[in-house]
Amino acid sequence: MPKKRLLSILAVVSVAVAGAAAAILPMTASNAAEACAAAYSSSTVYTGGMRASHNGRNWTAKWWTQGETPSTGGSGVWADNGACGGGGTTTPTCNHPNWVAGQFYAAGSIVRYTNGQYYRATHENPGYDPVISTWYWAPYSCTGGGGTTTPPPAGSGGFPVSEAQFNQMFPNRIPFYSYAGLIDAIKKYPAFTKTGSDTVRKQEAAAFLANINHESGGLVYVEEINQANWPLYCDRSQPYGCPAGQSAYHGRGPIQLSWNFNYKAAGDALGIDLLNNPDRVKNESSVAYQTAVWYWMTQRGPGTMTPHDAMVNSRGFGETIRSINGSLECNGGNPAQVQSRINAYQRFTSILGVAPGGNLSC
Repeated sequence: MPKKRLLSILAVVSVAVAGAAAAILPMTASNAAEACAAAYSSSTVYTGGMRASHNGRNWTAKWWTQGETPSTGGSGVWADNGACGGGGTTTPTCNHPNWVAGQFYAAGSIVRYTNGQYYRATHENPGYDPVISTWYWAPYSCTGGGGTTTPPPAGSGGFPVSEAQFNQMFPNRIPFYSYAGLIDAIKKYPAFTKTGSDTVRKQEAAAFLANINHESGGLVYVEEINQANWPLYCDRSQPYGCPAGQSAYHGRGPIQLSWNFNYKAAGDALGIDLLNNPDRVKNESSVAYQTAVWYWMTQRGPGTMTPHDAMVNSRGFGETIRSINGSLECNGGNPAQVQSRINAYQRFTSILGVAPGGNLSC
């Protein structure tokens, strides 16, 4: 963690959906082929359920893709929906109502979201946002299909990484950094790795784990190695001072929480008195992980957005680096460190079977 980071005000996360220009178009019943979707663009990121037209045919992406021209070959990411713009067979009607925030929806209800895509409620709910809520199957196709969301691993608390995958990612981790501790910690922030499509959730999990891998040496180090720096993280200008001592606020945990004001802010947000008891970060696995998830979800650091926002808004892994240590590593500051983070992210996305997306560097 940089020596001093700006603290951001906790806010409700607003989630945008990338690639709206190529979103699912409403369909109407007719004896002619459906209208052509927006033309395919090699620069556009398409996620599962998004549609595009190419060579007079409509295509639907099955999962994340970019730069792969629609066809029945290749990786198999594209599903051929048939000819568009004239001729063809009857297509089903998509006339479901627009989603209204705060309105009750029964299980099975299908709504049209503001991005033009359709979402089906898997549970009754009081108008939860379909893009954010995990109580929707999305996107939903008017042909009766739906987005394929892989169920989270059993016992994972909804975290899209199994314990076996976690152990594969961190073969040298110390027992303190347990999988159980991480699963307990993520309960504090329900939107963490549970926002957006299955692809986005796995990408966010991989991005988080890649960054804490770098910060902790592969989940090996709990405290900052250089003890000569320990007395440097007490900002006496803060009204609460440093009640635990001058050297008490050095880097701890998987993201190396440091400075008295960061311990105060993290503790206040998590309901833990870390200002007076900073050693809880090195003594309790869940608390250590909680401080990392707190930073990920709420702090911009030297960047322009939280790491969570960067991933769910398709801004790329590089923006998470900028928000964590951009002042020292980005814009040519330390390309080797940046590449180390990228390498870990690519390895982790490979383990999870998901594409890493674009904008990997900062």
